[in-house]
Amino acid sequence: MHGFANPARFLRLARWLTPILLVSGLLLAGGALAYGLLFAPADRLMGDTVRILYIHVPSAWLGMGGWTTIAIASFVELVWRHPLATIAARAAAVPGAVFTAICLATGSIWGRPTWGTWWVWDGRLTSMLVLLFLYFGYLALANAAQKDGVGGGSRVTAIFGLVGAINVPVINRSVVWWNSLHQPASITMGKSAIDPAFLWPLLIAMLGFSLLFGGVVLARMRAILANFQAESRLRRRAMASDAMAGVAL
Repeated sequence: MHGFANPARFLRLARWLTPILLVSGLLLAGGALAYGLLFAPADRLMGDTVRILYIHVPSAWLGMGGWTTIAIASFVELVWRHPLATIAARAAAVPGAVFTAICLATGSIWGRPTWGTWWVWDGRLTSMLVLLFLYFGYLALANAAQKDGVGGGSRVTAIFGLVGAINVPVINRSVVWWNSLHQPASITMGKSAIDPAFLWPLLIAMLGFSLLFGGVVLARMRAILANFQAESRLRRRAMASDAMAGVAL
């Protein structure tokens, strides 16, 4: 684990792993979506609106998974000070926020014919909306810390990432803790209430979107590292120029 925290070693690994994750994710997610939209049977109760689950469920999964990644990376940053932990957390924030927004949008589209309204202040929906706002807050803190340089601001961002993780189990258990229009969990440990005709393409879609998420996070980490390295080179050149100017004077 400590070995992969070395930026040079990480870059060697990420250079070949990123395209593998992106291509395999696109193939799996694209195939599952094509089956779900074109060939999967309509549901007995919900009809064709059930097809949106192939986007909605993976998006919800990765919205929560993105913040879980932030929380784990923030913990590693605070405890072990791994140099890549901060970068990993920030790289996961944008795709996590995008998947959370997709989850909310597709949920509203699904809810309109199912519940008769675009939005209700249901426990699951409200806690998912809170997660989106948490992402916005995290990104604002991370950008502010980056402008100030890595240091105290980075610790504040990491603490925010850990505290915000409280909302993840709230989302997961919201349909149990409160009366909810949202259906209860259909997939739990060791069992599923979903018909196999829908379950297997859904699981493939979740795997494909997860691989895409991983590929995007690695690509963003490489971009952030490259940006840091470019800034460091510019600072060194500026310092060298100032030193030469001082000698000339």
